[in-house]
Amino acid sequence: MSLFDKAKDKAEQAVGSAKEKLGELTGNEELADSGKADQTSGEVKEAGHELKDKAAGAVQDVKDRFGNQER
Repeated sequence: MSLFDKAKDKAEQAVGSAKEKLGELTGNEELADSGKADQTSGEVKEAGHELKDKAAGAVQDVKDRFGNQER
């Protein structure tokens, strides 16, 4: 995952957390729910990026193993 993607995901989670807390403090359920949704969205995106990176690493490992075998 690029540093930029990671920062975007974390920022989305932080904004979501702030929105949720503000919604709870003001009694605005819609804002609190929106904040929860933003947090979840950021977490899902982060997990997706991590999974993508792991898959790319696994593919590269396989390529390296086959490339290093004698023919």
